[in-house]
Amino acid sequence: MQFGIFSVGDVTMDPTTGRTPTEGERIKAIMRIALKAEEVGLDVFATGEHHNPPFVPSSPTTMLGYIAARTERLVLSTATTLITTNDPVKIAEDYAMLQHLADGRVDLMMGRGNTGPVYPWFGQDIRQGIPLAVENYALLHQLWREDVVDWEGRFRTPLQGFTSTPRPLDGVPPFVWHGSIRTPEIAEQAAYYGDGFFANNIFWPKEHFIRLISLYRQRYAHYGHGTPEQAIVGLGGQVFMRKNSQDAIREFRPYFDNAPVYGHGPSLEDFMAETPLTVGSPQQVIDRTLRFREYFGDYQRQLFLMDHAGLPLKTVLEQLDILGEEVVPVLRREFAIGRPAGVPDAPTHASLVAAREAENVKEVNA
Repeated sequence: MQFGIFSVGDVTMDPTTGRTPTEGERIKAIMRIALKAEEVGLDVFATGEHHNPPFVPSSPTTMLGYIAARTERLVLSTATTLITTNDPVKIAEDYAMLQHLADGRVDLMMGRGNTGPVYPWFGQDIRQGIPLAVENYALLHQLWREDVVDWEGRFRTPLQGFTSTPRPLDGVPPFVWHGSIRTPEIAEQAAYYGDGFFANNIFWPKEHFIRLISLYRQRYAHYGHGTPEQAIVGLGGQVFMRKNSQDAIREFRPYFDNAPVYGHGPSLEDFMAETPLTVGSPQQVIDRTLRFREYFGDYQRQLFLMDHAGLPLKTVLEQLDILGEEVVPVLRREFAIGRPAGVPDAPTHASLVAAREAENVKEVNA
């Protein structure tokens, strides 16, 4: 399994001090957090994409390119690449370029985001959200796999004899996850292509995500990509830890109460009871995360949200130390126990290249 963190990149006032970081401070803090992720032994760093305050990650490839130059092992990903409002040609070229710069340490997660006004800002109609996601990804998928593309659709000008550049590294496109909070059509899309499905697993009860992941697994098998157990699943999660759970709850409460997404709503205790949010000791985080396998089956990627709601950089770095030193080593060991042999590892560039070479040999010998 892969373990890592994702950032939504919010610029939020620290409710305990009343100070709001500048955009520049927040951007540089996210970079420091990503580098820390590699330092503590995590596998993945993912950034969101937003084009509205209070968020700053409007250019994920710029951020990930910076991180790529300063890391050696970390897989660089997105927590959302807006497939509905970005031009698929630009996605194809930007992420192929990043793939080359990072020596293959790149994958990305397609999503529609959670900001309705972004559609007209980029010349699109929110009522066409699902058709845009379907058509734009079909084009992106083709651009990465065919050297010369002729294409015509509903939402952009036609392409005639077009070649996106650079071509994917080693002829193998970045692995794609399709992220969703609520939409079964996106689970269906991921299954159709044999791509990964990433369940946000933050805002809703587990029963909601059980239904989405079960649908994805069933349809993955239906399209002939393997058994339901071989489908590629990723999960989000949200934690805050201290040695004593009472200290964790006391420290995190003001941040929860004033968070831009769920603040001024349910109590912290109610939210923890109804969603995967875990505020407590490292052992409590371990125990609750291990239960994800009971609900969703064996899966490939676990990402945690750690740096939001105005938490200061010092606190986030402390959280990453705890995650890397006390939590993830136990999770790696425990998730490996009893993992069926047929459950695949998380895809990497190396594994995708090897799979393609094996397929080529099979075709030659057929």
